[in-house]
Amino acid sequence: MDSPWDEEAGPDILRESEWTKLSTEFTTTGYREGITAGKESALQQGFDVGFATVGAPIGREVGILRGMISALLASISLNGKNIPGGESTLIEARFIASQLSNIRFSEIAPRDLEAEAHTREHLEMDEDDTEIQENDDLVQKRRMEGLEDMLAELSSGVSSHSSEQHKPTLEDVQMLKQRTLSLCTAMRLDIYWS
Repeated sequence: MDSPWDEEAGPDILRESEWTKLSTEFTTTGYREGITAGKESALQQGFDVGFATVGAPIGREVGILRGMISALLASISLNGKNIPGGESTLIEARFIASQLSNIRFSEIAPRDLEAEAHTREHLEMDEDDTEIQENDDLVQKRRMEGLEDMLAELSSGVSSHSSEQHKPTLEDVQMLKQRTLSLCTAMRLDIYWS
């Protein structure tokens, strides 16, 4: 029986044992690094697609609408009673600004069913780590929503907490876009929406 501790075993058995140990460690390390690289690659690719097809277009549209209605409100306040439609135009502009201030990206973006399934998988596999990550994600989301609320209150002059019973949808955004464009037309403003 050959044992690496036998004096008769010799250096060949020790080298073979060391080689097996090193080979196993390098294989394990390479496997882990490969999985990490694969996850990072997939994560970046998923982010790029989501940003280009969902995040940027929706964010841009809502941002343009908020900018337009803020400019309209500024124009109305400068021109006072000399605006077409008078007080009703001001009321409509304030209403649109208030509605736009209640829009959160997380509420109007389409659901990512694949990400939700992935999260459920991880919840089943390792509850403790996922709970910590979810709490960090919720803290970040609430901070962003707090900033959105402050921005909304500044731009519309109306507290965003006043109409929380209805969560806006993408259809609501399209309706507000049409109302904003109609308001611009009523005020005889040329708008080029691209």
